[in-house]
Amino acid sequence: MNENKRALGSDLKKIDAHAITPEEYEEIPELTDEWFEKAMPMIGGEAVTREEWQTAARKAVRRGRPKARSRKLLLSVRYSPEVVAYFRATGDGWQARMDDVLKEWIKAHPHHTCLEP
Repeated sequence: MNENKRALGSDLKKIDAHAITPEEYEEIPELTDEWFEKAMPMIGGEAVTREEWQTAARKAVRRGRPKARSRKLLLSVRYSPEVVAYFRATGDGWQARMDDVLKEWIKAHPHHTCLEP
């Protein structure tokens, strides 16, 4: 077993080898539209309306990176190899650090008023 994986404490081979019998299938309730209509939506152990549940579900499944307050622009820019090598050597986040350095330059040179902050 890989050192990074921990033992589950169960016999998965035994579970995989188990053949489900027709009697076991009979124990499982059929999930019909009627069954779902009777279901009570819950959030945090409290009953909520379907609309509240749907709103919470939509918020919960948002994917990707959170939206930034100010979006960045995608550009194609050319830098000298030594500048790129320097920032890349600083590790992950090197592009954000380059952005921070450029922002500091803007603060240090306020006479360039044509730029928006």
